[in-house]
Amino acid sequence: MKFIVSSSALLKQLQQISGVINANTVLPILEDFLFEIETNKLTITATDLETVMKVHLDIEAKESGKVCIPAKILMDSLKNIAEQPLTFNIDKNYAVELTSDNGKYKVMGENPDNFPKEPAADDANSFTMTSTGLVTAINKTIFAVSNDDLRPAMTGVYFELDKAGISFVATDAHRLVKYERTDVKCPQKDAFIVPKKPLNLLKSALPDNEDELTISYNSNHLFVKHGGTELVCRLIDARFPDYKVVIPVDNPYKMNISRSDFQNALRRVSVFSNKSTNQVALTISGNELQLASQDVDFSFEGNERMACNYDGEDLQIAFNAKFLIEMLNGADTTDVNMELSTPTKAGIIKPSEQEPNEALLMLVMPLMLNN
Repeated sequence: MKFIVSSSALLKQLQQISGVINANTVLPILEDFLFEIETNKLTITATDLETVMKVHLDIEAKESGKVCIPAKILMDSLKNIAEQPLTFNIDKNYAVELTSDNGKYKVMGENPDNFPKEPAADDANSFTMTSTGLVTAINKTIFAVSNDDLRPAMTGVYFELDKAGISFVATDAHRLVKYERTDVKCPQKDAFIVPKKPLNLLKSALPDNEDELTISYNSNHLFVKHGGTELVCRLIDARFPDYKVVIPVDNPYKMNISRSDFQNALRRVSVFSNKSTNQVALTISGNELQLASQDVDFSFEGNERMACNYDGEDLQIAFNAKFLIEMLNGADTTDVNMELSTPTKAGIIKPSEQEPNEALLMLVMPLMLNN
């Protein structure tokens, strides 16, 4: 079996899916790419048993066949080969010979029958949304996903589907992000949790444009299709916490503040905070915000003052500065609005202006003030 492919086109496609492969896998075959050749079409698959990713490529081939090729050595060699047509020759023992303009390289492939079968999209419901819509949703929520494997439900992003649109929710019990889009038509009310790894893979594989994506799901798997790229992942089998009960309905005190000034002040002041809590205390009175942090063990202290628009009673409340800085990244407006009530109740951050079909709400739990 033999086929000819452009070296740079092949490398580009392999880089898209190589993130699926884990460094230390249980089964050696999972360190391989599965190459499937049909007339002038090549399909390459990578899997870690939880996530499967596929790309399609145009090639020159007379016959069809399949082979598994070790991923690392193939990628390492392609990175060092200039753009040119490469010829792959595969014999019946799955030995792969690569021929370039001025070289020949051999690698031992494996039997493709041992490669895990991908899950079928049985009884799947589907909807479409734009590529940029999904990429934005992932970017705005993924940082708040928990890394605590003891609470599996929180280690992914919760997709909540409704006739009115779709919501993406992520929480690690210290903060929560909810991003809604009303420009997506979902077939029915439904919900499922998508793990972090496939979302990160999608984020880098999908273009940030208005291309239509087809998203399908059944009780166990999510299927995403864009052009020649496909991703299938196993959903997290757990119940997502009832997040609506933690979102305060009435936070009477409102503060409007410049996003970048606030973020930079937090970055400067948090340098002097306790490294385990990253605590920064905010004291708001009139139209002035004071930021203060200290690390008693080292006698470090940082203080800053800045202007804000505040409507409410004087308040002192403490937050984890690292969380605030990450959340402010999610709001891409010049100003942000903060809604607060008491030093022990969650604060809410929203962008000052939102697109007509989007709504972003970020919630962060306060820390105990150590006066």
